[in-house]
Amino acid sequence: MDGWIGQVLRVNLTEGQCSIEDLDPDIAEAFVGGRGLASKFLFDEVDPTIDPLSPENKLIFATGPLTGTAAITGCRYMVVTKSPLTGCITSSNAGGYFGPEVKFAGYDLIIFEGKAPEPVYLSIRDDDIEIKSAQHLWGRNTIETEEVIRLELDDPWKARETHIASIGPAGENLVKMASIMNASRAVGRSGVGAVMGSKNLKAVAVRGTKGIMVADGEGFKEAVLAFLDEIKKSPKIGLEARSTYGTWR
Repeated sequence: MDGWIGQVLRVNLTEGQCSIEDLDPDIAEAFVGGRGLASKFLFDEVDPTIDPLSPENKLIFATGPLTGTAAITGCRYMVVTKSPLTGCITSSNAGGYFGPEVKFAGYDLIIFEGKAPEPVYLSIRDDDIEIKSAQHLWGRNTIETEEVIRLELDDPWKARETHIASIGPAGENLVKMASIMNASRAVGRSGVGAVMGSKNLKAVAVRGTKGIMVADGEGFKEAVLAFLDEIKKSPKIGLEARSTYGTWR
């Protein structure tokens, strides 16, 4: 299971209960990456005919085997759910520190089920997991939400040890293109923020202090550096980006 932690955190918001499950290594190998793994869970556990904004939908925060490592783009995480915008399974992603922090806390996936009876947020400090009231956060934008949660968790902005993914008023009001924000990063596709709002889930705050093991540390380091050298040597990357997307601004 090198690269994977081997644990799934399941949060039943209706019951206010959290549980930890072992990640099946065969499933992790067969459905590679956060998107593949979370899509497998959603496919197995969610009826495709349900309303995306109903409690029967699930919201999955997923990391991949490279998340939290020194791999290029190893900072990303996925949010997988049934989209209220398209009615189909969707996967949206963002970078920043939130995804790696989930791995450092000891989890590959966080699966949210049901709907909380009132606004809540989830606090994760390694093995210390708590569902907290977010009544006082409802209606605030994501910047204000992060500020308040950091104060509550005794983690001032200068320390920034806790990393937070949250929704603003758009997600709360079930706008079908609402994003989930972690700092300035947006999980912006297909209305995943509306699904989060439909569950009365305002935010997820994570602080992890555990490590991630890779099978061959020295070989992994060499592979990452070699890949980085290839990127540096390739002027076509910049030229192709210009021709595809226009002039950089």
